[in-house]
Amino acid sequence: MNRLLLACIAVNLLAFIQMAIDKQRAVRGRRRLPEAQLLAPVLFSGIIGVIAGMLAFHHKIAKTSFHTKVAITFVIFLVAAYQLLNR
Repeated sequence: MNRLLLACIAVNLLAFIQMAIDKQRAVRGRRRLPEAQLLAPVLFSGIIGVIAGMLAFHHKIAKTSFHTKVAITFVIFLVAAYQLLNR
């Protein structure tokens, strides 16, 4: 399997797991993961894992500001990927 594809799968899996951990901590009233840590995988193709985690765990579904940050981060990823591929 292609290394790039494996890396993409790993980043999305990490993003999904982070959403699960943060939701569990929120429910238990424990210290949460910083939003920057939840958004970081999006910069490395982890958008699917973040969205899947949000939907699977009903986490940050009502947080419009988080949705906006995810969208902006994804646009940054797309622009960076475009720039790298068109050198």
